[in-house]
Amino acid sequence: MLLHDTALIYGRYLRQSLRSRFALLFGVLMPLLYLLFFGPLLTDLPLGGRGTSWQVLVPGLLLQLGLFGALFAGFTVIIEKNLGVVERMRVTPVSRLALLLGRVLRDTTVLVLQAVLLVLAAVVMGLRAPLTGILIGFAFVGLLTVSLASLSYAMAMRVRTPQEFGPVINAVSMPSMLLSGLMLPVTLGPAWLDVLSHVMPLRYLVDAMRDAYVGSYTTDHMLYGVLAAVALTAVAVTVGTRVFRTAGA
Repeated sequence: MLLHDTALIYGRYLRQSLRSRFALLFGVLMPLLYLLFFGPLLTDLPLGGRGTSWQVLVPGLLLQLGLFGALFAGFTVIIEKNLGVVERMRVTPVSRLALLLGRVLRDTTVLVLQAVLLVLAAVVMGLRAPLTGILIGFAFVGLLTVSLASLSYAMAMRVRTPQEFGPVINAVSMPSMLLSGLMLPVTLGPAWLDVLSHVMPLRYLVDAMRDAYVGSYTTDHMLYGVLAAVALTAVAVTVGTRVFRTAGA
């Protein structure tokens, strides 16, 4: 029943997303603008790592796409709560866990599709990376989306208005982006900043993806990135599941 209910919720929300083509395109617009206007500035600059500037920038942009796309996903739940949609769903026999998983899997599908479009644009602009590394990058984007979307929905179930939700998400997203080295390797900065960045789980995903884009799959960065992604996903889904089962009970 869980699989059936999850597929039902997933299909409902995926159809909504696919009907909103503008939302799909504008979701990838900001990373694409970074790619078009920021990427050429980094060409031939020494960025303190292996690979070309595109192999440094593109993995960060993909994770930035997952970071912001997933964290702000909870706004839809707040709207649905205010319209009574969530309560009407909760009184049906559908699994409450499916109410979370269906939404999360929809977000993951949409953001991975947007990531594919971003990589295709990057290839046109000069990115050269092994196919295996690119696929590993998509897997990291998927895991990041599952974890952050679960936390976003859990937070949205606990607040009443978008005005309460927005500042919390901004307080999480901006430090995560700045301290994880999404745009440029943190090792380019002072030593204290590099040390501080290691408290951010996203930092390990960034390092792992950049290794994957240069064809290094057995490094410590890859190991730590996989462990961080899996651990974050497990904790986030557990928290989200508990909230969806108990909120309003």
